[in-house]
Amino acid sequence: MLGRMTDGQSSAPGGASHNLSGLTTDLHGKLDYAGYLCLDRLLASQRPLSSPPHHDELLFIIQHQTTELWFKLVIHELLAALDHIRRDELEPTFKILARVKHIQSQLLDQWSVLATLTPTEYVQFRHVLGPASGVQSYQNRLIEFLMGNKDRRMLAVFSHKPEIHAQLTAALESPSLYDEFLRCLARRGHAVPAEILQRDVTVPHEPHPGVLAVFKGIYENVRSHWDAYEMAEKLIDIDESYSLWRYRHAKVVQRVIGFKRGTGGTSGVAYLRQLTDLVFFPELWEVRTHIQEHGSPAAGGA
Repeated sequence: MLGRMTDGQSSAPGGASHNLSGLTTDLHGKLDYAGYLCLDRLLASQRPLSSPPHHDELLFIIQHQTTELWFKLVIHELLAALDHIRRDELEPTFKILARVKHIQSQLLDQWSVLATLTPTEYVQFRHVLGPASGVQSYQNRLIEFLMGNKDRRMLAVFSHKPEIHAQLTAALESPSLYDEFLRCLARRGHAVPAEILQRDVTVPHEPHPGVLAVFKGIYENVRSHWDAYEMAEKLIDIDESYSLWRYRHAKVVQRVIGFKRGTGGTSGVAYLRQLTDLVFFPELWEVRTHIQEHGSPAAGGA
């Protein structure tokens, strides 16, 4: 009989058995799985507002709650990466940014779950959101600021929450991941222009030919600048993944609500579309066009 226990063993499909003689069953007064993960609070945090409850509202809530959990981890990792870069420790950031890329893959795949929500289903409970919208995700805004997409106007969205507003203001006024990387390269002797090192970090970085020249030198002399080259590639990974996530976001929104305005007051799909071409690290993309091919006349070939 499936699941019958005999002498500390349990039977399993196919005749296999698993020895459970060491299984802890007396958990009174001890930390258990649910307690460690605070599952009582976590699983009680889904509170559909539709009345009568609509079946698909739970999907909508869990989709966005899990996204916010992944955002929390991305922020945790990016802050650690920033600390390493400030100390000129590039190698430890490689694993950190690789982890961020894998988190982004999870976020990207999640859109396929929300895409199962049809327009007919969503309109039956969309009204309960009121003005609530993903554009109000302070964690997503913090990630954008840490990555370099600074926009002081967005602080107004969080003026009703002083602690969050202060956290975002601090991120806005601090060097981004790219700013810190360029400063690190300057400390290592690369000719990063002074105006870049002294720029106003509260606005997005603008492409600069001097920065492009620095990365061209790194990419054409990989063996001499391996860690800088590897760091640049890790940054491209997360930049590309972010673009793919934004694109998928726009397509899923279009699929579910068409061209309706967003609940937070944005233009909806039109707003999301304008973000899909945004890049955090422009010279890392542009340098690919300028890297000399081996054997070309400019590279010393015949």
